[in-house]
Amino acid sequence: MYRFVAAYENSGGFRDFAYKELYTFAPSLSVKLSDRTNFDLQYEYVNLNQSYDRGLPPITRSFDLPISFNFGEPSDRYELFANRVNVALDHKFSENWRFRSAVSVQTVDTSRSNFQPVDFSNPFAEDGRTVARRYNKVGDYSRDYSWQNDLIGKFNTGSIKHEVLLGFELGRSEFGYPFFISYDVPSLNVLNPVYGAAIPTTFEEGFEGRTNTYRVGLYLQDQVALLPNLKILLGGRLDFVNFKDEYKPDIINSTQTDITERYYEKFSPRVGLVYQPTENLSLYTSYTRAFKPNEYAIAVGGSPLEPETASQYEVGIKGELLDGRLTATLAAYEITKNNVSTTDLNNPDFTIAAGEVKSRGIELDIAGEILPGWNVIASYAHNDAYVSEDNSLPVGNRLANAPRNSASLWTTYQIQTGSLKGLGFGGGVFFVGDREATLPNTITIPSFVRTDATIFYRRDNYQIGLNFKNLLDTRYYDSSGFLLAPGAPFTVLGTFSVKF
Repeated sequence: MYRFVAAYENSGGFRDFAYKELYTFAPSLSVKLSDRTNFDLQYEYVNLNQSYDRGLPPITRSFDLPISFNFGEPSDRYELFANRVNVALDHKFSENWRFRSAVSVQTVDTSRSNFQPVDFSNPFAEDGRTVARRYNKVGDYSRDYSWQNDLIGKFNTGSIKHEVLLGFELGRSEFGYPFFISYDVPSLNVLNPVYGAAIPTTFEEGFEGRTNTYRVGLYLQDQVALLPNLKILLGGRLDFVNFKDEYKPDIINSTQTDITERYYEKFSPRVGLVYQPTENLSLYTSYTRAFKPNEYAIAVGGSPLEPETASQYEVGIKGELLDGRLTATLAAYEITKNNVSTTDLNNPDFTIAAGEVKSRGIELDIAGEILPGWNVIASYAHNDAYVSEDNSLPVGNRLANAPRNSASLWTTYQIQTGSLKGLGFGGGVFFVGDREATLPNTITIPSFVRTDATIFYRRDNYQIGLNFKNLLDTRYYDSSGFLLAPGAPFTVLGTFSVKF
């Protein structure tokens, strides 16, 4: 069996100088070598060329600027070339035992060149209109290789049923970048901006880094059915990580290289329990710990951050209503993370680690078909995310771009009979509460309510539709963890699809 996916996109945007051109090719092949053995081969190629836009500085005055305003230049560019190959062999020894082995290779090369304010936290001169800028030229690459092997089996110990997963993973990652900076560029007058600055050919600053990470992972999981309505999940993963970072703080005037080597061993357990008092109701609880090297997070001076660790507790209830047509889930959780990478406000091209952060809250989700043709999706979340322990960040500060409250409601109706059968329409509202734009907290992003709508027509093998996003042209913002990103204004999207 084979499949070929191709995509092309050429688009602009509401931000000044916005431009995007994207090519994607993704062929795949699946060969049934025997009744018990399958071979899968997948490849993906991505070629992206677009404008580079860092957004708006995290200051109150940014809310007064037009949402299209860009501190950069029309020449700012970002390019990405990616190749991904996945090869997998799947063999069934019997109805109850299966082995899967997969190799994955990914290469990504990017380049970026852009003009930006020298100081994002205080960009304006004393006249209140002039912004000093600098020019960045960055090229980075990543190489990721992994080999994963899974043995999956089912067996019984008396009346107790087991589903076992046993596996190991080998991986290697390499990430590198040269970074050049020039300050010999013209300033920008925000009240009367003049664009067209010449791209510098000489640079005052330059540094370079390269990181190599070697990983070994061993994991075991057993899903045990103690009773027909009672299941428990027990599992764990043991990680071994060898890390080497090479950093050249001044590649313009010096050959000095700073080398950092580290080795980590970490065990991450996982436990879960599901109980069904009735056929349409499930109660569950889980505990998980996680471990993730911060291999792409670099602090000022080239020092890599310590690995991120996390733990999560969750309890919840899932139910089916209206004879299974409507599902509802209510969950409560607490997540604790250590060494979380966050943007360094004093040096936005680098990161710092938040010592310990917590996120606790509740989530409610409802989805399904209330009546034939009438579908609804509704959700509400309350999330209290804050710094719980740190030596430099203020304890109690909220995490960036994490609203305490958010909610959404989306509903559609499609006519089921008659001459208008297949015609449908719908709408919804999306609420996001106020959020902090940065950590430490320096500016609050106001809450907003966005309204969307749609009208469509569906037949057996084709569909045509119009989607209206931000119907009331609400002004709203998101945060990248440091910079402000204006949301898109009123947008109309037409779609047409055919199945054959």
